Amino acid sequence: MNIGVIGYSGDKNLEPVKSLKNICFEIGKLIAENGDTLLTGGRDGIMDFVCESAYKNNANVVGILPWDEEGNKYLNTTIKTGLDFSMRSFVLLKSVDIVISVGGQVGTALEILGAYAYKKPIILMRGTGGWTDTVTKTLIEDKYLDNRKMVELYQAYNIEELSQHINNLRGDVNL
Repeated sequence: MNIGVIGYSGDKNLEPVKSLKNICFEIGKLIAENGDTLLTGGRDGIMDFVCESAYKNNANVVGILPWDEEGNKYLNTTIKTGLDFSMRSFVLLKSVDIVISVGGQVGTALEILGAYAYKKPIILMRGTGGWTDTVTKTLIEDKYLDNRKMVELYQAYNIEELSQHINNLRGDVNL
């Protein structure tokens, strides 16, 4: 299964990214242990942490890059889209079966909305800040972004809950 991870970009030695290292490493390891492929924006921030963990645990790691950027050093495959940051996000979203959101600024908000529009299940890692936590205040019935109820947004507070959501969704996703 192709799993996309979205969230904060930026220097991984600065907050808010720095404090998310452990959860990102757990997410990367979980993806690898399940034999899934990780897709990210392939750059810095939480993407770097998740890619490092997945790569070191022998997962296939794909970076969907904006412009002509090189990406981080933990990518098995790089796809240089030549697109800006927002547009490359839609390439990423069309290529995944499930999206995991960790914190994030406006780019992450755009990706959450895009995933919903593409009917991709979204798992929100609660307690990671940014739009991942903020979007929960707008959910209808605690799981939908609008009254069309196109796809559920799931909430995980730890790696065990994330794993359970992924396993439950595994059978629902059209691979």
